[in-house]
Amino acid sequence: MPIPDRCLGVVIPVYNEEKTLHLIVQKVLSRPEVGELVMVDDCSKDGTWQTMQRLSEGDERIRIFRHEVNRGKGAALRTGFAEVRSELLIIQDADLEYDPDEYPKLLLPIVAGKADVVYGSRFLGSGMHRVLYYWHCVGNRFLTQLSNMFTNLNLTDMETCYKVFRREVMSKIEIEEDRFGFEPEITAKISKMKVALYEVSISYYGRTYDEGKKIGWKDGVRAIWCILKYNLVR
Repeated sequence: MPIPDRCLGVVIPVYNEEKTLHLIVQKVLSRPEVGELVMVDDCSKDGTWQTMQRLSEGDERIRIFRHEVNRGKGAALRTGFAEVRSELLIIQDADLEYDPDEYPKLLLPIVAGKADVVYGSRFLGSGMHRVLYYWHCVGNRFLTQLSNMFTNLNLTDMETCYKVFRREVMSKIEIEEDRFGFEPEITAKISKMKVALYEVSISYYGRTYDEGKKIGWKDGVRAIWCILKYNLVR
């Protein structure tokens, strides 16, 4: 089934990604499915904002926004989601860990009328994966399984960046978490809605902490708290 051109709105939360931002934007805009690109700079300390300004001058699909103080990925996504106009939207990181060439496989379950939300799983299939941190992988799988125990979903990768939503689904969800707690929060809230959730396998080109990876053990602790909070308290 063909994917319609310019059906997708891409939201990129950005923090200190001056080195890779122009590369990922180029890849995103090369996709015919992309109708708009919303980037939110979460008060970067390097030349990210200046790079975003230059990039926005080259394509009418780009709109940029900036936080005056650093608030976190969840806060940047909240700002971005409020600005998206497309009927479908996807989260894209500003580094090169996730490949926009895989947008069609992520969109297909929705375009085919089967899904309302699609997660791209790094652990589901046979896509290419850079070999990196063992304990980071263990942590991701643990958080996914813990989340599944409370949501009664059978996800393989709750912490994935690639999440695609119909806009009407996202419009019914209030994002409260400012940092990486967004992932378990959104999953808990989706599990309580009458929506069809699918997973598809994706490739993953992970980076090291020296290369700019930001998530750490404290975010894992917060994720556990968010799993409990948004599944038991709400």
